[in-house]
Amino acid sequence: MAVVRRNILSNSTVRQKYIQGVKLLKQEFPGPTTSDFGIAGPARQVSTYDLFVIWHHIAMFTFTPPSQSDRNAAHRGPVFLPWHRFMLILLELQLQRVLNDEDFGLPYWDWAADGERSPSQQAASPVWGNQCMGGQGNPVSTGPFAFNAADLTTWRIQVDANVNGQLRATNRGLRRAFAQTASTLPNKGQVATAVNQLPYDAPRGAPPRRAFATAWRGGDRRTLHRGSTTSSTCGLVATCSPPPLRTTPCSTSTIATWTESGQLGWSATAPPMCQTRPHPPRSAATALMIQ
Repeated sequence: MAVVRRNILSNSTVRQKYIQGVKLLKQEFPGPTTSDFGIAGPARQVSTYDLFVIWHHIAMFTFTPPSQSDRNAAHRGPVFLPWHRFMLILLELQLQRVLNDEDFGLPYWDWAADGERSPSQQAASPVWGNQCMGGQGNPVSTGPFAFNAADLTTWRIQVDANVNGQLRATNRGLRRAFAQTASTLPNKGQVATAVNQLPYDAPRGAPPRRAFATAWRGGDRRTLHRGSTTSSTCGLVATCSPPPLRTTPCSTSTIATWTESGQLGWSATAPPMCQTRPHPPRSAATALMIQ
């Protein structure tokens, strides 16, 4: 199987299939309930899509080692990139299943290209248009994930976390607000700065590539994962690099990816299961997830 990643802004077919796929995952209930995850209240079934939300949340609150309250199972350490790549691989496989299309590739958003534009132009990017992710709001009222309280089939947030980080069952619309803690998206220069850092990881205080990618310590606070997430918060998780168009058959090495231009690369805030970088990336690309 050869999976090609397409730009969600230039390929309407992939964009429509992605939207269809995540809606199908949101409507599928494979068995687990909120009670299985210790969520208070009457037991509710959890959708396949929300299982990814819960998995990500649990990883954030699983500290490694448990004696400290900083590094967790998915963030603030060397596992950040591989963990998220693995999560996106599984998301892509689930989308292929519900779409009945084994060649479907998770689309990407090249936010570094939008980062070259002015703040007002960034907010007006087609990615926030009615045919893509919809705009900002509380709740979001435009696009395919718009909320309508009277329509039970519209996109609903059914699991979120309270101010103490505890999972809870809810029933609300998607919320999204631009430029809350970062005024603009990362640009191509910031991406290049991050991906050219060596080594991949280092003790705190040093500027390794992984720290620039996550932006939790050192470097420009607007870079990559944090910048692309917080400047477009929330409802679109900027975990970059969707699962690849072509993969090497192993679960513990970097997955080489091919873009539609035919170039080998990887994306700056991207997950595979272990980070060894055979080639530098050509550009950053973001997998689109709705929360």
